[in-house]
Amino acid sequence: MAIASLSRPNKMVVALALALFAVFMGNSSAHLSPDFYYKSCPKLLSTVRAGVRSAVAKEPRMGASLLRLHFHDCFVNGCDGSILLEDTPTFTGEQTAAPNNRSVRGFNVIESIKKNLEKVCPGVVSCADILTLSARDSVVALGGPSWKVKLGRRDSKTASFSDVVGAIPPPTSTLDTLINRFNTKGLSPRDLVALSGAHTIGQARCLFFKNRIYNETNIDESFAKERQRSCPRNGGDDNRAPLDFRTPKLFDNYYYKNLLEKKALLRSDQVLHDGGSTDSLVELYGDDSDAFESDFVAAMIKMGDIQPLTGSQGQIRKVCSRPN
Repeated sequence: MAIASLSRPNKMVVALALALFAVFMGNSSAHLSPDFYYKSCPKLLSTVRAGVRSAVAKEPRMGASLLRLHFHDCFVNGCDGSILLEDTPTFTGEQTAAPNNRSVRGFNVIESIKKNLEKVCPGVVSCADILTLSARDSVVALGGPSWKVKLGRRDSKTASFSDVVGAIPPPTSTLDTLINRFNTKGLSPRDLVALSGAHTIGQARCLFFKNRIYNETNIDESFAKERQRSCPRNGGDDNRAPLDFRTPKLFDNYYYKNLLEKKALLRSDQVLHDGGSTDSLVELYGDDSDAFESDFVAAMIKMGDIQPLTGSQGQIRKVCSRPN
């Protein structure tokens, strides 16, 4: 009887072994947890929050930039901090690829937060997790919702210049292009519309909306003329305009109200409400800010789960701009 009982697999032992194997393999977002650094870096949340608040207080636009930085990181081979890697004479990363070049910013804020964390818990917190937390804290700093961020990502050792263009949807995207790009990342059309609400903050360069304000027809005429004042047909490509002209420094649902009035700055925003399958979601979020915030939070958590490196994968970079 004793021999027979010993020969049977102990369920608890098997479960523990599988859990350890999964952690070792580090290939699932299931191993991310809000409490990941609870003991190893108890000052993590307060340190990141202080860094983000300081940066946004100096320049409100930085909140949108940090949120966008996280998005551009996650959409290219997962949330692994690869966008933070600077080019070297022998390496070309993501920063100079077309969707990022002279566009993504906030690297100095992430690096500053990383330096402060290295003082209180050296070699513990990944740059990928700092990016994710900074995105959340930026939303909060600008009046948006908060949520528990799952943590435990590790940093990639490399980045891919060539993978950026096919992953990041351009501002000229059609609705089908947007839906397909998000679908490849495991994000639904509902996630797409909710995450697009991030454009309630931030700005865009004239270069990216010039064709819309001069040549497209699904745009409010007075809105187009107002934007033309700072975005001439010839030149002025670097002039900027707010993505949400009503409350550009506040995280709210006015972005959707703008779409309902055909006052979206970018084509890739207006296509969300232009007689297509996502019209009803735009109308919902424009009417119900609680519904928007709830779905935005769910989509941000889902986006943060895209292909994280965990366990023994990747590394914890000492400096976010270069591998160890």
